[in-house]
Amino acid sequence: MAKSTSIYYCKNCGYQSANWIGKCPACSEWNTFEQEVIHREEKLIKGKALTTLIKSKPKAISEIALEEMPRITTNYQELDTVLGGGIVRGSLTLLGGEPGIGKSTLLLQIGLDLQKQKVLYISGEESESQLKMRAERISKHPNKNLYILTETQTQEIVKHIEELDPDIVIVDSIQTMQSSLIDSAAGSISQIKECAAEFQHLAKNTAMPVFLIGHITKDGVIAGPKILEHIVDTVLQFEGDQHYGYRIVRCVKNRFGSTSELGIFEMNAAGLREVTNPSEILLTNRDELFSGAAVAAVLEGNRPLMIETQALVSTAVYGTPQRSATGFDLRRLNMLLAVLEKRCRFRLGAKDVFLNIVGGFNIDDPAINLAIMAAILSSTADISIDSKICFAGEMGLSGEVRPVPRIEQRISEAEKLGFKQFFLSKYNVKGIDVSKYQIKIMPIGKIDEMLKLLF
Repeated sequence: MAKSTSIYYCKNCGYQSANWIGKCPACSEWNTFEQEVIHREEKLIKGKALTTLIKSKPKAISEIALEEMPRITTNYQELDTVLGGGIVRGSLTLLGGEPGIGKSTLLLQIGLDLQKQKVLYISGEESESQLKMRAERISKHPNKNLYILTETQTQEIVKHIEELDPDIVIVDSIQTMQSSLIDSAAGSISQIKECAAEFQHLAKNTAMPVFLIGHITKDGVIAGPKILEHIVDTVLQFEGDQHYGYRIVRCVKNRFGSTSELGIFEMNAAGLREVTNPSEILLTNRDELFSGAAVAAVLEGNRPLMIETQALVSTAVYGTPQRSATGFDLRRLNMLLAVLEKRCRFRLGAKDVFLNIVGGFNIDDPAINLAIMAAILSSTADISIDSKICFAGEMGLSGEVRPVPRIEQRISEAEKLGFKQFFLSKYNVKGIDVSKYQIKIMPIGKIDEMLKLLF
């Protein structure tokens, strides 16, 4: 007999309650509980690989044999770096991103390029003909070992997996999957939890890597309960501005590698292309110099990037000054303007200030502060900065230039790209051999020192 129960789920963390609660006791969020009527089967069907219970007993860690299984390379160096060296067998990976950002295209390209692996692409959103059209557009040499399955019932999917025995499984998307063990609509919290748990059992019991594509909400987080990210082994965030061609694969969680890596791709008519040296693309090639532009040496994950910042300072026409920032936190911009007003005696209270980070990137590295202030000063004085000068430094409220981590990596990247001068905090110079660099190091302690050296 089937048993139906009504359970309230927290949308944020997946906490269960028999009654509605205003504040979740697990994550302390308000008004996040939703009611779902769940229909569970009391008896598990025999022969299902997902529902069989494995009896286990405690073992001493010295008795556990370590199985050395080589990783599967994706033929994309950027993605392999993010995953920690390739795809781990038996791993469950969640890829999230905005609609139309290229999640399905990326995983379909991986399936097409893995010629030696048998890949099963399960789609709950597109038909077979639609996937065929996309595959012909992004690949000249289709993979004969790539199989397409349009199915949403997890029990039926398991039957096909047992018959086909693929090497890699791709599920597009987890929100469209539905388990017959739960009597609720696809995309509900209980269905997402149950389907993710079933794919986790499949991956662990068969040593088969499984990729899940996840939708995100308007707040930018993966839809469904937060417990979904705890179930999977790796969480990848696919980011980028749809008005630009660049895409970033950022690792949020990784049980098999570092979470500080990222990969950069470029979207074009033939799909996604790896960007091996993004600094050369992000720097604007211009014949003449303009005021309000400065280059920052920032770190995205473990990778140094040279990114151009552009600032425009003009007189406020409508009385109330405007503050606008693209790719940068507006509150941090207001803080930097206050430092300039107080420490450098620049009267910016009646000025409009507009800031733009070239390339559509959102930069959180505090080392970009020095370049932003240099660009604002350049635009205010209407004096251009040499394009062979770059900056890396965090600004303090007292106007001091604070040190930033991994400065030698930033200096080496700037030197490789042909920069002549590098402005940094004088506290960063301690402990490094300046003589080994051909680039001229310009250590400064306060922002007014940079003002004197630049202008």
